[in-house]
Amino acid sequence: MSHPARPAAPTPTASPTPARGAARTPAEPVGTFCLVLHSHLPWVAHAGAWPVGEEWLYQAWTGAYLPLLDLLERLADTGQRNVLTLGVTPVLAAMLDDPYCLSGLARWVADWQLRAQGALVDGVPGAGHEGALATAALRAVESRWRHGASPLLRRLADAGVVELLGGPASHPVLPLLDERIVPVQLGAGLDDATLRLGTRPRGIWAPECAYRPGLERHYAAAGVTHFVVDGPTVGGETAGAYDVAGSGVLAFPRDLGVSYEVWSPTAGYPRGAWYRDFHTFDHGSGLRVSRVTSVDTPPGRKAPYEPAAARRAAADDAARFVGVLRRRLTELAAARDGRRALVVCAFDTELFGHHWHEGPAFLEAVLTLLPDAGIQAATLSQAAAAGHVEGARDLPAGSWGRGKDFHVWADVTDLAKLAAEVNGRLVEVVTAAAHPAERDDVLDQMAREAFLTSASDWAFCVTHDSAADYARSRAYTHAGRFDALADTVHARDRLAATRLARHYRTLDHPFPALDARRLTRA
Repeated sequence: MSHPARPAAPTPTASPTPARGAARTPAEPVGTFCLVLHSHLPWVAHAGAWPVGEEWLYQAWTGAYLPLLDLLERLADTGQRNVLTLGVTPVLAAMLDDPYCLSGLARWVADWQLRAQGALVDGVPGAGHEGALATAALRAVESRWRHGASPLLRRLADAGVVELLGGPASHPVLPLLDERIVPVQLGAGLDDATLRLGTRPRGIWAPECAYRPGLERHYAAAGVTHFVVDGPTVGGETAGAYDVAGSGVLAFPRDLGVSYEVWSPTAGYPRGAWYRDFHTFDHGSGLRVSRVTSVDTPPGRKAPYEPAAARRAAADDAARFVGVLRRRLTELAAARDGRRALVVCAFDTELFGHHWHEGPAFLEAVLTLLPDAGIQAATLSQAAAAGHVEGARDLPAGSWGRGKDFHVWADVTDLAKLAAEVNGRLVEVVTAAAHPAERDDVLDQMAREAFLTSASDWAFCVTHDSAADYARSRAYTHAGRFDALADTVHARDRLAATRLARHYRTLDHPFPALDARRLTRA
């Protein structure tokens, strides 16, 4: 993900907040706000480390997932409920629970701590701040996180602090999938979430907010009651959810105007002068110790990062955002004869902490300011129950990608063709070989490799020229493993197929509930 540039703007003064312990009188309610965070990385375990690969996972884990869950646990301890809606894709959930990845994370954080200590000895500005972050992260990894993310997420969901969203197994662009694959991807993803969390999600994050007419039938059949689309998919009419084509499945549209205040392709708070710069490193330690300074300042001339000033900037931007949100809700209510409206803002979780270091502090400040602004925070399910539904509506195809269509993924023709061929052959081989009464580890691993080939991440990286070689390599590697397994099945060489599947499973093992026999019923 690249950082947007935005023109320099004067920093407003944050709204005063009551002294600790003082009584607070919330403002007159003006509307409802749903914050939706979508957490996803592609499968990178056992697939390289630097400059992309497992390093990507560990940076996002320490930068975003640890501080976000720490924030949510603090809010839970103060009795707050229905704070936000959180999606965690099955691919990411598998890595966040995996003993191999947890062990790698602990080693990576320990190395981060050592690098910070060395930088402190060398007099690198900001090394003390980095060392404190690394020490706190290591303490969390060795204590609360030692059994992975699922126990932490389950406690937050059971306490009613968050609503957790499920999703299809490998994060494919569903409108581009073979119709026979869609229900199996959905079922495998929802089964995976049920296995990890003890409850089957009713809402999903549709990958890339991608929708085409007819998908709602698959959602309804899978027990899905709601999902998120981008604002242009509903023509910008985003003040409530829509019953898609009378199916009973609700589409919640993202409000682009408010969301883009935080992050857009060309603007957003993370480019503020005081925030830690994502792209500039101290080459001796690998630490990010500079601030943005300005969007035009070259890396060698950026000013040192100042944590206290950055926190103040985050508080100022939070106050600005809440002001924008309140004005939007007030305007919508006025246009609706006083009926309270809904604003949904959806972002990648990795923005908050990984790409934008101060993002978690911004979120905490926003959530603190909402009651005094008369804004009701809610989950998607809670918003639906409160009546924020505008009625039935047929929706056109759309996504939140560039152009709001599917060309970001479809235009990488070799990867699109590869995924289509692999999925088509998967259905053929499984249909011919599956025994209806028995699961087959070989066929399950074939499906796993085919699904990983179809991940939306590979084409996205190529289109955006971000680790394009790595992305292509990963797609073709999974396709090659699929073909090797399919060839052994076709040759009826059971021993070779079993050995190969067992080997590939040591490398690629998300979706433990994936049952290839579903393809014979799709």
